[in-house]
Amino acid sequence: MAEAVSGYVTRFAPSPTGPLHLGHAFSALTAFGRAQERDGTFLLRIEDGDTSRSRAEWEALIYADLRWLGISWPDPVMHVTAREEIYGNALKTFAEMGLVFPCSCTRRDVLSALSAPQEGAPMGPDGIVYPGTCRSRPMSTFQPGEAIRLDMRKAVSFLGDVERFSWEETGPYETGVHRLDPRRLLDEVGDVVLARKEIGTAAYHLSVVIDDAAQGITEVVRGADLMEATQIHRLLQALLDLPTPLYHHHRLIRDTAGKRLAKRADAKAISKYREEGATPADLRAMIGL
Repeated sequence: MAEAVSGYVTRFAPSPTGPLHLGHAFSALTAFGRAQERDGTFLLRIEDGDTSRSRAEWEALIYADLRWLGISWPDPVMHVTAREEIYGNALKTFAEMGLVFPCSCTRRDVLSALSAPQEGAPMGPDGIVYPGTCRSRPMSTFQPGEAIRLDMRKAVSFLGDVERFSWEETGPYETGVHRLDPRRLLDEVGDVVLARKEIGTAAYHLSVVIDDAAQGITEVVRGADLMEATQIHRLLQALLDLPTPLYHHHRLIRDTAGKRLAKRADAKAISKYREEGATPADLRAMIGL
């Protein structure tokens, strides 16, 4: 990775699981613009941890789309799949701290455990809050192919006064300094997955905090849909003694029905606009830049 030319470093970290759309363009241009304004460094990171869906052709298209938009970055580009040993070491650290447990539950198992009326179905940043089915299992019972979850109760207890761990939000949403709330972490976040059985070693929450620290990211620029995940990332940073970057959560680009653009919803690709004769200036106008 090239050295930062100033103290400011940010990044854009897309997944090569499909073509970039206007929402990606807005996020990448916002991050790139903030780096330019601060005489800083913009880095590109490829989140290719979902090996079942990642494709080399999608990664090549990411490079082409970003260059067409006028965005540049230093080489080499970091890839999540090249860092599995590093994530594995972090998981070993959590295991030695007694803060993780193996989990064999499928999504159907989780839903079934929550089907009783008295349980309810609380929702968190990752969807339905895990009911704790496998929480009592020690890591010595881990079987290949199982997920690894953070025991949120033990993590909160390990840190003690978690409210002392604060982060600064510099985006347009809920700006200011925020503190970790133990009640929210236990009731509204729960035992988050750190390693997923179906897509390789590290889940997003673990890889992103480790990679942001490794690349010296000073400000994370990302969409408001990830704002609730910040509390998870701040917690993991505290547990691993990693630095806390600033956070800038920007507005989301939505379709005519007001729905957030997403690959799974077949949002129109940047490459399609390019093929139809649009210019980078046209795309900037479409997304309000």
